[in-house]
This record gives sequence, structure tokens and C-alpha cells, in this order.
Amino acid sequence: MKIDVVNGKNEKVGAVELKDELFGGRVKTGMIWEAVVQENASERRGTHATKNRSAVSGSGKKPWRQKGTGRARVGEIRNPLWRKGGTVFGPMPRSYAYDLPKKVRRGALAAALAQKLSDGAVIVVDRLEASDRKTKTAAELFKRLGATGKTLVIDVTLEEGFIVSARNLAGVSLVASNRVTARDVIDTTRVVATKDALEKLQEALA
Repeated sequence: MKIDVVNGKNEKVGAVELKDELFGGRVKTGMIWEAVVQENASERRGTHATKNRSAVSGSGKKPWRQKGTGRARVGEIRNPLWRKGGTVFGPMPRSYAYDLPKKVRRGALAAALAQKLSDGAVIVVDRLEASDRKTKTAAELFKRLGATGKTLVIDVTLEEGFIVSARNLAGVSLVASNRVTARDVIDTTRVVATKDALEKLQEALA
């Protein structure tokens, strides 16, 4: 599989070879789903909490004696059966994070990239740089490349001038090739990647 490489003026300057066994064939959508769910779960704050019988206000004294009153036996007014008593088995603060096998994470990223490649949503450029640190310059670059809507920009090492130029553009996300995830790729309309970044990703995923 070959994909064209363009420059900042959207002129073809070469091509990059992609492995069919990695980015061709059936897209494993189930693997993408697993990776997205895992990343979403890892970002949950998990700060929900309810008050159990030890946390609600009220005395721990026994309201009346155990026997002889004709009333039901009770130990304290914080009893969960009583109004304003504690909650039983309510949600408590916890972490939802869990790990996925490395092969699953890599497979999900490869599948996400394969999906975008099959959709024709990947634009490969020779390099990403900004002559001046102006948002207008980056906006014009993306317009020439045809990258509209949510755009993911991937490079091996993002150039500081380009970061300053593009970071304020709505819908544009900048990420290094060694930090990109399947969720980053699948949650965009367009993927703009440098030739070096795509080759690095292919090498890491192979």
C-alpha cells in the first residue's frame, strides 16, 4: 500500500510504503472499542461517595433497652433501616483504571489507523513547521491540506514554533508519535502525520 506525501502547499513530493499486513485487510473494530473503553475508564475521577452508618451524624447510644418495651430491637439511630440512617453498599471513591495487554493496545492503534486510511482521512506531509508563530499561518496550512473539522496532528517531535501556531485552533490536537493512542485517531475527522512519524509508527506496530 502506498500513500502520497505532500508538502505545505499540498503538492506531491513523494510516497511512503505501508505494510498491507498491518494496515490492510479487515479492521478489528472490537480491539479499537476495548482500547477506547480502557482509556475512558482510566480518566474517570471516581470521586463518588455515600455516607455509611459510621459517617452519618447521630448518636451511637442505644435508644432504648433491648427487651421489655414491646418495640423492635435497635442498636443506634444511624441504623440503615431508619430515616437519615447510613447507606448500605453505596458507591465509594475508587479508581476505574485497568491495564490492557501491550499487543491489544498496539493492535487497536493499527486498526484505528487502518480505518482512517481506508476512509481516505490520512494526510501525510514531508514536515510540519511554521515560519512565524501565528495562528493564521497554521490555519492556512490546514486549509491548503484540506484538513477540516477535528484534526489530529502527529509528528515524531513537534516543532515549538508549530505548536505555538496551531495550539489555539479549535478542533486541532497535537501529539507525538510515541504518545498517540487508538482513541486519539478514531476520534478525529482528519489525521495529518509527517512521513517520519508514520514510518516510526509502522516500525513500532510491526
